[in-house]
Amino acid sequence: MNINKTRLIEEFIELVSTDSGTGEEREIADKLTAKLKALGCSVYEDDAWKTLKERSIESNTGNLVAKLDGTQKDVPTLLFCAHMDRVTPGKGIKPIIENDIIKSDGTTILAADDVAGIVAILEGVRTIQENGIEHGDIEIVFTIAEEGGLNGAKGLDPSRLAATHGYCLDANGTVGTIVTSAPAQKGLKVNIYGKAAHAGISPESGISAILVAANALTRMQLGRIDEETTANIGIFQAGVATNIITEQAYLEGEIRSRNPEKLKKHTQHIKDVLTEVANEFGAKVEIEINDLYPSFNLTENDAVVQLALRAAAKIDLQPILGKTGGGSDANIINGKGIPSVVLGLGFEDVHSTKERIAISELENAARLVASLIKENK
Repeated sequence: MNINKTRLIEEFIELVSTDSGTGEEREIADKLTAKLKALGCSVYEDDAWKTLKERSIESNTGNLVAKLDGTQKDVPTLLFCAHMDRVTPGKGIKPIIENDIIKSDGTTILAADDVAGIVAILEGVRTIQENGIEHGDIEIVFTIAEEGGLNGAKGLDPSRLAATHGYCLDANGTVGTIVTSAPAQKGLKVNIYGKAAHAGISPESGISAILVAANALTRMQLGRIDEETTANIGIFQAGVATNIITEQAYLEGEIRSRNPEKLKKHTQHIKDVLTEVANEFGAKVEIEINDLYPSFNLTENDAVVQLALRAAAKIDLQPILGKTGGGSDANIINGKGIPSVVLGLGFEDVHSTKERIAISELENAARLVASLIKENK
């Protein structure tokens, strides 16, 4: 099966040039709705945008949930997923092609994350249709608000999906990379309350919330805990003036692990340290823990992985099974009951103005989508 390279590149250029920040996906969603309908898909736009308001994200765009009826019965329904939003600076993208590489002009990101996934899905399906290849039912989900919390996927209604095999196109690594395991993440918000006092006249009568926080941080195990567990405090806010013993401090962080017991244990470790240090100083501490997304752990023997391995091999791609420390829509979709892996797209330096992707990787990603559909038996 030959990919229409010219069409693929033109569509990639069109879509990265369409502004689509988180909460601002309306224009690209309308374009994608038209493209999906042109493929013969039925398209439903959900109301996931309503849940974003609870997170102070304004939006009037939902996830796109499309279905293409199969020409074969009694084969698994496949789900392909990519996200429509992008990080900043992502407005006014001017892509440049140099040899086999597409990059931005250096003032913005490129948005190959995740336009590369979108165009690979669209072109892969077109290729199947143009070659008259029999296929089962195909579901396509283009999510909103993936960046910064997987919030669009969290709003998906799983009752609208019948798929048993899910493929999210959104991973680092060359095409052929198959991410089978990713961590759960817990969010941590901490308020530490000390006692204000004049820093020059009576500092000994105060309790510095900054000192409490600093002491707690030195006792916490942070960074890389082990091969599958990490922890980080990324926000530390405190103080209003230099002549006041700081009364309140705020910390925000996260704990991730692919192992549920390790996640639970390390979360408790951080809570214990905060409580212990606060008691030592006579301060008070409020700790809020939130489950942000679940982990998933698939093996080479799972059907969704077996199909990916077979499809990659059929088009002479070297399959690479991998694990990640990051989250994606696949975490949420697995949590909703659809076994899903994340596929590498070959983009590089994402979330930066140096972001780029090789045209050959774009082609391979589309070829892999087509191969997944063809080899699904």
